[in-house]
Amino acid sequence: MRTDRLDLVPLRVEDAEEMAVVLGDPALHVFIGGAPESVEELRARYVRWAAGSPDPAVSWCNWVVRLRAEGCLVGTVQATVGGGTAEVSWVVGTPWQGRGIAAEAAKGLVGWLRERGAGTVVAHVHPDHGASAAVAAAAGLAPTDRRQDGEVRWELA
Repeated sequence: MRTDRLDLVPLRVEDAEEMAVVLGDPALHVFIGGAPESVEELRARYVRWAAGSPDPAVSWCNWVVRLRAEGCLVGTVQATVGGGTAEVSWVVGTPWQGRGIAAEAAKGLVGWLRERGAGTVVAHVHPDHGASAAVAAAAGLAPTDRRQDGEVRWELA
């Protein structure tokens, strides 16, 4: 996928080294949970993702986000697709936040999913994470009154 400034490239196990740096700021994990992973931990996660979902009716779609002007990876977008619904997420490393990169990547992802028949697109956003709520809105999703694990369910139907 290609947007104005970004290339969304299928994630490869080899991306773990660069992505460990991108995702390495502990502040990034305040809302998404967890802690920064080592290159080895991230590589193991990417191997699992590359193997695909154990449920044949579900597809795991993972892309790294490359900022063309800087020639580097800056984050990821993901979709879990099944039954006509795509659950999406995004993360952009702290040095690149505040530049509209997450919104641009999420819009590109949602458009790609809709073109391929996703009837409903869902994201879960922490209620205190205003920046992520703004990304969801920019991608065309709207908040619902539903909660999952304390997060607000956003939808585009």
